[in-house]
Amino acid sequence: MSALQGLWPQVQDTCTSLGFMLSIVLFMGLGRVIARQQLHRPLVHAFVLEFLATFQLCCCTHELQLLSAQDSTHPTWTLTLIYFFSLVHGLTLVGTSSNPCGVMMQMMLGGMSPEMGAVRLSSQLVSALCSRYCISALWNLGLTKYHFSERSLACKNPINADLPKAIITEAICSFIFHSALLHFQEVRTKLRIHLLAALITFLAYAGGSLTGAVFNPALALSLHFVCFDEAFSQFFIVYWLAPSLGKHIFI
Repeated sequence: MSALQGLWPQVQDTCTSLGFMLSIVLFMGLGRVIARQQLHRPLVHAFVLEFLATFQLCCCTHELQLLSAQDSTHPTWTLTLIYFFSLVHGLTLVGTSSNPCGVMMQMMLGGMSPEMGAVRLSSQLVSALCSRYCISALWNLGLTKYHFSERSLACKNPINADLPKAIITEAICSFIFHSALLHFQEVRTKLRIHLLAALITFLAYAGGSLTGAVFNPALALSLHFVCFDEAFSQFFIVYWLAPSLGKHIFI
């Protein structure tokens, strides 16, 4: 009984974090509904939808990182959460990419105009920075004992490999993910979402210990903004150039 009582605060904090992430998904979903009803100019509509999608992805990933750091001895739980929220994002973020590499790939394949691509890219980068400061403010509310704003202000270097290996890891992850996006287009939607969620979970497992397996420049900017400031060249090469290189290899 005493052991269960000792675990109860941790269970409460975990449930609060999960509720926090699902609340973000719900609020961003409400924002998308309003945007689709009220915004009729294509560029403004695209900017807002991409902003909301990137904001949702970044905020949830910040919270997932926090949860995984508290229970690092049980990676299965972390991978389960990654799979579940990858499904959630796949179901709710239809029509957006939340990833600059995805936008550039569509532009290079002729599926998106340069003007629309520039709008989506700028929206993703602005949203990535906004999500970082928003999550810091929300953590400062102290909803759980793990929530405090200083946690997001320090640079915790996620690169646990030499530079060439880190570059190769992010490039390969980006290559596999974006090639799967194209090859799964003919697969029915429900199955495709599960396949992509499983693939993201596998990539997180395979490359997470080396670089975090981000393969998304906007997400990397949100997660590691301070690190970009302190070691710009290293993080720019690993988290921006390497995923773009992986995408170019496929194209």
